[in-house]
Amino acid sequence: MADIIQLLPDHVANQIAAGEVVQRPASVVKELLENAIDAQAETIKLLVKDAGKTLVQVIDDGVGMSVTDARLSFERHATSKIRSAEDLFQLNTKGFRGEALASIAAIAHVELKTKQEHEEVGTTITIEGSEIVDQDVVVTPTGTSIAVKHLFFNIPARRNFLKSNTVETRHIIDEFQRVALAHPSISFVMYHNGSEVFNLPQSNYRQRIVNIFGPKTNEKLVPVNEDTDVLKISGFVGKPEYAKKSRGEQFFFVNNRFIKSAYLNHAITAAFDGLIKDGTHASYFLNLEVNPQTIDINIHPTKTEIKFDDEHTLYAILRASVKHSLGQFNIAPVLDFDRDANLDTPYDYSNKSASTPTIEVDRSFNPFDAEKSIAPSRSNMGSSSFSGRKPASTSSWEGLYVGMESKGTKSTQDFSEIQFESVESTASLFDDTQMTSKQSSYQLQNKYVLSAIKSGMLVIDQHRAHQRILYEDFLKYITGKDTVSQQLLFPLQIQFSKQEHDIILNLKNDLEYAGFVFQNFEDQMVEIIGLPINVPESEVSIILEQLISDVEHEVPDANFSAADLLAKSLAKSLAIKSGQSLNQTEQDHLVNSLFACKDPNVSPANRPTFITMTVDELDKKFM
Repeated sequence: MADIIQLLPDHVANQIAAGEVVQRPASVVKELLENAIDAQAETIKLLVKDAGKTLVQVIDDGVGMSVTDARLSFERHATSKIRSAEDLFQLNTKGFRGEALASIAAIAHVELKTKQEHEEVGTTITIEGSEIVDQDVVVTPTGTSIAVKHLFFNIPARRNFLKSNTVETRHIIDEFQRVALAHPSISFVMYHNGSEVFNLPQSNYRQRIVNIFGPKTNEKLVPVNEDTDVLKISGFVGKPEYAKKSRGEQFFFVNNRFIKSAYLNHAITAAFDGLIKDGTHASYFLNLEVNPQTIDINIHPTKTEIKFDDEHTLYAILRASVKHSLGQFNIAPVLDFDRDANLDTPYDYSNKSASTPTIEVDRSFNPFDAEKSIAPSRSNMGSSSFSGRKPASTSSWEGLYVGMESKGTKSTQDFSEIQFESVESTASLFDDTQMTSKQSSYQLQNKYVLSAIKSGMLVIDQHRAHQRILYEDFLKYITGKDTVSQQLLFPLQIQFSKQEHDIILNLKNDLEYAGFVFQNFEDQMVEIIGLPINVPESEVSIILEQLISDVEHEVPDANFSAADLLAKSLAKSLAIKSGQSLNQTEQDHLVNSLFACKDPNVSPANRPTFITMTVDELDKKFM
């Protein structure tokens, strides 16, 4: 039999490797930004066009590369970060595999310009699909500029799997924020389609968080600091009252590298136990410093998962540190009813010694000076002399009986005209109206509504059914543009981050058709003066947060218009929840409204809203 095993060409192997390293334009952004950080850059610029599908360019002022290094950097497993396998456990850089540039060059058009500080001219290299098209000298500033154009040009199937520009831009911003948060000492600038999205100067960690997520974030942060032999923790957690339904503001950094860890996230959740509502998530921005020898980064192509030697110890330290921070800043409640919090010693002053208070004496004060002590009383009391005796009360006990019968006189009031509250009880144990009325529906476990039909029984999921009703109502309002709004007595102001503010701004017209009335959209502040008639004012921020989360994670392609997505999100937020009790009128209205819908069988998420059980099926249960 002939030999059938053959060695794949380099360009094919690079395309296969690119499937793991480069999943979308955001993956390219992550790899290029990390390379710029490893090059000791102080200023990094990111330029994006068409959500990265047309262009992703990163410009830095780092050390640059020589001619040989520039050519060798696009070869597989070519890296300056490690020399042996033992170096994997002493990593102080972002990259180490040497696969990123080779994988990117295999599926895109890449143009590299780089120059070292001591060189007069730099090097430019143009690559298309792993093939070097051109290499020449160029006049360029010190540092490196890499432009990645036409991503997945030679793999159209992968390009078709990309989501809409809105979704891909969201992923790019997520990667940019993660890298920028991990390195506040580096200046970052991001442009999308020629407009500036972020301009982050060099700052401390708290200022970097505020610059990314908005000025209102500053008042939400609680510092967390703990230094042990095993783990060093620094950063911030959000106050419990600012917990959100989405997990957008949760960041773990291990040795300045963003990671995802459900186990460590549970430690934060345990620290906030009892302080936040069910279904909400606390925000945190935490940096963890551990010995590089105790972690393994090389377990996932994206390097966002890390294996720890002793996760249980890290869990305990992290949970205790967060609880300690919440306690020392009086965030967590204390069950001491006799304690006055105003008398507590501030945490920063607990170890300071008390200082001798200064006493000031008015040497000109004379308590026996008649002009100063008696004159004021004479001015108030006329010519009478000053007396320390308490004045007699002008009221007497006779004032309590004004209008009542006095001595020797008859009362003229006719008690026959006075109406007294009847003490006769006319209520019965059972209400006659309830006994005679015919109940058409029943609620089971505050979750399902049971209704009798001719063939048997109908079981309706009240949450899904109400979603379908609200979804069709909102869709009719938005598309028909004939909604009714309720005006607020006082404007409602809600602060958003820059990304959230842009999402709300893009949906402004659809929200107005749904019934929202906006007055101001400046400085990441949204001012609302009108709401849809069935939206309570207390839930507006929750509804908008849910809408932003749905826009970030849904796929608003041709089949999912913005109006449809908005109607789904509002319906999901406002629908009655499982566990909510409904009276008889509400149950009947829910059943009638559901079957008045165009498609009552499924919820907006295409899940069944009801099931039917015939009499024959019930009979079989008793056989």
